[in-house]
Amino acid sequence: MTSTSTPTRVSDAAKISVRGVTKTFPLGNEDFIALDNVSLDVADNEFVTIVGPSGCGKSTLMNVLAGLEDVSSGHALVDGIAVAGPGPERGVIFQQYALFPWLTVRKNVEFGLKTARVPRAERRERAEHFINLVGLTQFADALPKMLSGGMKQRCAIARAYAVNPSILLMDEPFGALDALTRVRLQEQLLETWSQEKRTVVFITHDVDEAVFLANRVVVMAARPGRVYDVIDVDLPYPRTEDMRLSPEFTALRNRVWHSVYHQTTGQQTSLMPSTATA
Repeated sequence: MTSTSTPTRVSDAAKISVRGVTKTFPLGNEDFIALDNVSLDVADNEFVTIVGPSGCGKSTLMNVLAGLEDVSSGHALVDGIAVAGPGPERGVIFQQYALFPWLTVRKNVEFGLKTARVPRAERRERAEHFINLVGLTQFADALPKMLSGGMKQRCAIARAYAVNPSILLMDEPFGALDALTRVRLQEQLLETWSQEKRTVVFITHDVDEAVFLANRVVVMAARPGRVYDVIDVDLPYPRTEDMRLSPEFTALRNRVWHSVYHQTTGQQTSLMPSTATA
């Protein structure tokens, strides 16, 4: 996607396709290579996590998919159409909650629907559905200042779902939370995803989180940012707390951990679509 004025359709079966994407930023008298010839595919309704060391380009890749960054070369595609900016089919959830502090939970969830001129009765119905789905019915009329960090992030997830995107892009949404809240929200997110399927790309620094959530884990390497390994997670859904203690989970966690922390220079793998296991 070197920026084009007219979306280009490419024949491609994947929901998300990244083809040879390179992204550079000026750094003094040189260019810093944030992403180097990255290629990956994500299938419809697949849950993919991306993990890697600081500086490996995870957030840059997310911004490219969200349409917040242009690429220096290559193509980023959604449903075979080149990404040329933000779009309603892609919901983005950041680590910061980004809620409007003067609006209640309900009004925050309704905000995107109101902007899209959805009729009032339908707005209310859809907002109530997703507020209930993330377990915030009791707090629908509360302001964000009355909510815990985990509840704020659940509100952000409900708001993203309410506008009915086919893709959720999540950039370390649980990174600022305490360990117990983080684990509970991982389970809540998977429960929501099982009921309201979306294609999810989820960035994290946490290896356990990456394995627990995903159909596949993409491991990235830094300097330059590139895909280093792709690991299938052949654990059944629903994922449970007991599963974290299983030998199968431990083996996958160790493999991802080793891939993240024992990288060799120059290896790159393509992420191609696979059938989701949920």
